[in-house]
Amino acid sequence: MEDAKVWIDKGIEFIVEFGPKLIGAIVIYIIGSWIIKKLMKLLRKGMTNQEYDKSLQKFLLSLAKWALTIFLIITVISTLGVETTSLAAVIAAAGLAIGLALQGSLSNFAGGVLIIIFKPYKIGDLVEAQGVLGSVKEIEIFTTKLVTPQNKLAIVPNGAMANGNIINYTAEGKMRVDTTVGVDYGSDIKKTKDVLLAMLKANPLVLEDPAPSVNVEELADSSVNLAVRPFCKPEDYWDVYFGTIEGTKEALDKAGIEIPYPHEVQINK
Repeated sequence: MEDAKVWIDKGIEFIVEFGPKLIGAIVIYIIGSWIIKKLMKLLRKGMTNQEYDKSLQKFLLSLAKWALTIFLIITVISTLGVETTSLAAVIAAAGLAIGLALQGSLSNFAGGVLIIIFKPYKIGDLVEAQGVLGSVKEIEIFTTKLVTPQNKLAIVPNGAMANGNIINYTAEGKMRVDTTVGVDYGSDIKKTKDVLLAMLKANPLVLEDPAPSVNVEELADSSVNLAVRPFCKPEDYWDVYFGTIEGTKEALDKAGIEIPYPHEVQINK
């Protein structure tokens, strides 16, 4: 009984001593989390009103949220009675250890900073990098999210993005659609080119400048291959790509120009 009484007394003493600190820490965490949400909304609204670049906006918001969350955690730990000087030493030591263990993550963070500064791409751009083709959905602290033409989400480390080759299809505002069509050797080449050019110019998504072109590309074994090259806006690429293939077949059939059977339509992606 005496042992039980001792444990009960110690429990009561612990609750009396640390209970208020624990409650205070919980209250600070709840209020702090609410304040962080409000601050993030204000920051997002302010950046939108100032017309910040979307890529920079998301990156800065992500960075600010991390910083505020870390500050809140330190405040909560301090409220529990942990000395801030000791905590700072522990954080410094842990930071060094984590830094050595997570060199790749630090490289990704540095890559994210470089991407924001030099802007090789921004949100909405169609890019090809690290073997992935897709539209930029988000640029975060450590990664870039791309949505592929198959509507798959690809997450690529910023370190690799910043240090690797990047093809930005959107940057120039125009893209060339490359297709190749083979016609019979007996076909009138000039007539074929005129028919295909008329087909391209009739497509409202094909740009007038640069003008579309049709040229003999190759004298193959069973066909004369022509390079059909329209230009379009990046967002219209797939519509023009498939429209050119379908339009080519329809235009040549209508003009009575033969495509070798089985027809050999080669598409260069």
